[in-house]
Amino acid sequence: MEIVESVRKVPLQDPPEDEFCAADLTWTKFGNAEHHDEVALIPYDRVDAFIIGECSNVECPTRFHIERGRKRAIGSLKEYKDDEYLEYRLYWCSFGPENYGEGGGILPSRRYRLNTRNRAARPQSMRGCTCHFVVKRLYARPYLALIIYNERRHVNKSGFVCHGPLDRDAIGPGAKNVPYICNEIQQQTMSMIYLGIPEENILEKHIEGIQRYCGSDAKVNSLASQYVHKLGMIIKRSTHELDLDDQASIRMWVERNKKSVFFYQDTSESDQFVLGIQTEWQLQQMIRFGHCSVVVADSTFGIKRLKYPLFTLLVFDSRQHALPVAWVITRSFSKPNMSKWLNALIDRAHSVEPGWRVSGFVIDDAAAEIDLLRDIFCCPVLFSLWRIRRSWLRNIVKKCDNIEVQREIFKRLGTIVYSIWGGVNTSLALEQFLQDFVDQTDFMDYFRASWLPKIEMWLSTMRNFPIASQEASGALEAYHVKLKAKLFDDSHLGALQRVDWLVHKLTTELHSSYWLDRFADESDSFQSVKEEYIASTSWHRALRIPDDAVTFNDKDRLFAKVVSQKDGKSTRIVWNPGSEFALCDCSWSMQGNLCKHVIKVNMVFENIKGCQPSMSFKSFEDILIDLSRKPVDGSIAVDLSLAWTHQILDQIEKLVELSNSLDIGTVVNKMPLNWVSKKGRTYIGKPTSRFALPPPKSNQKSLIVYKRNRKRKRLSQLC
Repeated sequence: MEIVESVRKVPLQDPPEDEFCAADLTWTKFGNAEHHDEVALIPYDRVDAFIIGECSNVECPTRFHIERGRKRAIGSLKEYKDDEYLEYRLYWCSFGPENYGEGGGILPSRRYRLNTRNRAARPQSMRGCTCHFVVKRLYARPYLALIIYNERRHVNKSGFVCHGPLDRDAIGPGAKNVPYICNEIQQQTMSMIYLGIPEENILEKHIEGIQRYCGSDAKVNSLASQYVHKLGMIIKRSTHELDLDDQASIRMWVERNKKSVFFYQDTSESDQFVLGIQTEWQLQQMIRFGHCSVVVADSTFGIKRLKYPLFTLLVFDSRQHALPVAWVITRSFSKPNMSKWLNALIDRAHSVEPGWRVSGFVIDDAAAEIDLLRDIFCCPVLFSLWRIRRSWLRNIVKKCDNIEVQREIFKRLGTIVYSIWGGVNTSLALEQFLQDFVDQTDFMDYFRASWLPKIEMWLSTMRNFPIASQEASGALEAYHVKLKAKLFDDSHLGALQRVDWLVHKLTTELHSSYWLDRFADESDSFQSVKEEYIASTSWHRALRIPDDAVTFNDKDRLFAKVVSQKDGKSTRIVWNPGSEFALCDCSWSMQGNLCKHVIKVNMVFENIKGCQPSMSFKSFEDILIDLSRKPVDGSIAVDLSLAWTHQILDQIEKLVELSNSLDIGTVVNKMPLNWVSKKGRTYIGKPTSRFALPPPKSNQKSLIVYKRNRKRKRLSQLC
């Protein structure tokens, strides 16, 4: 085969199949006589199809993960070769590059069995596979991708097949009859065991998974049954106490689970204990759903009951549910400590996706280090009302017996919060509030002790930062409720002061629950799990209530009635409709939660003319009005405001054009020339990735758009 020295001599290939692999391409030797690689040139938007095709290898079915990545900005190079990259990604088979087996070149032969004390290789382990390839998005032609295949065979360093149905010597006797179990099948089985699903149901789903690779065979089914039973026994017998001493137990856990720990700081005279947990699946979800989107914080969970409070970072998944992507266990939230683990988390994301960034960060605690979050995430900060609303409502219901007094107190507190934009003196309003309800001694004692000293800080934060929506608050509250149900189980109350118990619960039961929710939704399996997952937030439950089920009492609209969908004869009454501080008489609301009836009433209320807007819209409106008042006519501030406005307008126009266009080439052809050096000029193709493509509109039913979305969705599961 002739060696070519220029990328421009490599032929462009675009197989007609929806998914294609290396065997469908003609490979060219690129380089020189001393060093050359096998390369292929394809359109950049077909890279997903190539990776999916490579994962579907019959002999070695696998997945590929991004081992390393780099990115350049357009215009950053004055001079460059025709093979320089705009984006560089190294994809590696998920059975490598590490080797978790022991011994020489051939992994030790053994019977198909599970043994947690011995790190002997298992079919689902990393086996030292050397198969990997590089995808370069060309700098000179960004609409093209150069694939460089370094090792096409799925073998270890000794040249032996190390995973898949052909892996005979490494697995041991009877390899042909041993079912192939990939990471997804193993995680699915483990998740179902942790969630307490009956073994016969687990076995049925497990066999369905392995039959995709091994076919239907009595021997395979028998071995699968043994596998599920033994895995269940191991999980049931496992314990969080690796050592009687809690600190020693945590050190052992960290040493054994290095890939799931992004930051660890042991207790010392100068340092506080900090443990940052993020599994590889959580990392992929953070990159997938957090990029150019919103990251949310659930702060200081269990501060009164756990040995160390729990801090959770969440992203909104494809259904806008809160998905935990990192847990931090620590008592110290000082700037130096937070800076350490936040930077470690960001660096981990950038090691996989260099261009990963956040568009907004939502906090639920007015005492949060807002300046630090702004500096690290380089994005605006929003504030969620869910924590203060939940705390007030729970204590009102708990400490006030009269239902009418409960409604009035909650309404007055909401009025005080709303008044921060009306120029009302909040100090006088609070003083009047304390006088009017002086007879409610239990609640007033609680309010004076817990909230009065810091109420100005909370109101100031609400006034100065955008308010997150009710949907975001409902999703965050749903995670908090689920976390509380998992951790504060009566059978585990004696272990609340052990960190290893908390880590065990997070990484097994809670992690498995969210993994199975996402898997059920994306694979359209486990229908009961999927339905429960979809209806897990009050917002989605509210969407199921029709508008005509909501009626208001009269013109004053003091309350609203919501007809029950299960029993048409019963109704729920929502007081103070149209406000985030509305109160419903249902049991879920009486526990301090944001119920579906309140959300539905507010949805209907906002369409009524003359009614007050939501707090999130009110804060947004106030920010825009405030910005419009700042520039003084004839000042430099006017120039800056004009420049910023045009920059934002230009980005919005490009986003709209990209989202509405079915052919990216038509957008590229309209872009201006970009001068990059004195020697010449080059035509830059696709715009830089800082413009995030929004999801297509529901009325766009193009087959092309549908296929691309389907591939992108499948690829996110593969990487």
